Amino acid sequence: MRVAFKTLGCRVNLFETDALASRFKANGYEIVGDGNEADVFVVNTCTVTNQSDQKCRQAIRQIRRNNPDALIAVTGCMVNNHKEDLLKSGVADYVIDNERKAAVFDIVNDHFRFGSADPEGYDRDLFSYQPAYDTFHTRSLIKVQDGCNNFCSYCIIPMVRGRSTSRPAKDIYQNIRDVVEHGFKEIVLTGVNMGRYNYEGTDFEKLVENILNLEGDFRVRVSSIEPDQFSDRFLQLFQHEKLAPHMHICLQSGSEDTLKRMHRFYTAAQFREMCQRIKQFRPDFNITTDIIVGFAGETDATFKESCDFAREIGFSHIHTFKYSVRTGTKAATMPDQVPEAVKTQRSEVMRTISLENKLRYFQMMQGRTQRMLIERVDAKGIARGYGENYLPIQVKGENLQHNTYINVRLGEIINVDNEDKMVFKGVII
Repeated sequence: MRVAFKTLGCRVNLFETDALASRFKANGYEIVGDGNEADVFVVNTCTVTNQSDQKCRQAIRQIRRNNPDALIAVTGCMVNNHKEDLLKSGVADYVIDNERKAAVFDIVNDHFRFGSADPEGYDRDLFSYQPAYDTFHTRSLIKVQDGCNNFCSYCIIPMVRGRSTSRPAKDIYQNIRDVVEHGFKEIVLTGVNMGRYNYEGTDFEKLVENILNLEGDFRVRVSSIEPDQFSDRFLQLFQHEKLAPHMHICLQSGSEDTLKRMHRFYTAAQFREMCQRIKQFRPDFNITTDIIVGFAGETDATFKESCDFAREIGFSHIHTFKYSVRTGTKAATMPDQVPEAVKTQRSEVMRTISLENKLRYFQMMQGRTQRMLIERVDAKGIARGYGENYLPIQVKGENLQHNTYINVRLGEIINVDNEDKMVFKGVII
C-alpha cells in the first residue's frame, strides 16, 4: 500500500513525520509524495497562526478532492485546537491528537486489519517514536523535549502541546547512536522549548555535552531555541568540532515595551548581552531569529526599535511573522490591534533588513573554510549542502557523493537579491 505525508509547521512536526514514515516503510508500505495517488494520507498540522490553520484546512480538503477513496489521518497541533470542527467536517477518516500521534501507524494498520479503529483507545506518549531511518531529510531530527510552560501572551502552543516534558536522556543517546550507525552525518536537536530540558538532573547543557562525547563521525546542530541565559560552560561547547556554531534564537521583538506585553521572560538588553557573549566565544557564530511584526499595541516607534535592534545584532536570517490573533490567549483581548495592511508593510521592511543582514554576514565569511555536508548531487556534478555555520554552498567536482563531508573555501556569493536562494560557490580544498 502507498502512504503519503503532508507536514506543516515546526521541526518537531518534521521529526515526528520522519519517524512515522520510517515505521510505515518498515512495515511494507511504499512512501510516495503528497502530490501522488496514495491509499493513505497522513497530515501533520500546525496551528501557530490563523494562516497555519487555513493552510492545513486547504491541504486536507485538496487531498480529499484529489483522492476521494483514500484514508486520511489528520494529526498535530490543529487537531488539539480544532478537534471538534475537524470531526464535524467529516473530511478526515481519523483525527488524532498530539498525545497519540506516535500511534498513527497502529491506528491506520488496525483500520485495515479490523475495519475501524478508535484513536482514543491508544496510549498517550510523546516520545515513543522509533528511530527514523528512512526520512525525507539528509539530517536526522532528534526530538528531546515537548511542550512549553512560558505562556507568552500571544501563543497558543502551551494549550495544544501541553506543559514542558523532557525525553529520558538514555533514550536520546540511543536514538542518536542508532541513526549515526545507520549513516546519518548530522543530528538536529529539536523540541518546543529545548532550553528547559531537564531529566533527572541532566539539563540541556549537560545533554548536549554528553551527545558530543558519543562515538561517530557526525555533527550536532541546535535548532530553534528560546533565549535562556546560556552559561559560559554551554558556550564553550561550541568550540567542539562536532557542535555547529549556529543557533536560531527566538527574539520576537526588539522593543522593551512590546516584549513586556508579549510576556516574554527577558529584556532586549539581556538578549543583546547574550548575543555579545556568544560572539566573544565565536566571532563567526551564525545567529538567526524569529520576529513578530504588528503585535497588539505596536506603534511606528516600537516597530522602529525592533528594526534597529535587528540591524544591531545582525541576524543573518529573520523569520518574520505577522501577528495572528489566537482565541484564548491574553493578547487576543488587548486593545490597539494593528491593521493587516500595516502588518504586511512592516513585514516587508523586516524582510529587507534580513536580506541586508544576510549579505553582510555572507561577505564576512567569504574566503573562509567550511566542512560541507553534501545533501544532493545533480546530473551536472554540482553538489549542494551546508557548512557548519549553516551556510548554503554549491560546489562542482568529480566523484562527489551524497551524505559525505568535504572541505571547501567559500567564494562567490550568488543570488544576492533573493534571501531564500542566496548561496556560496565553494572551492574544494
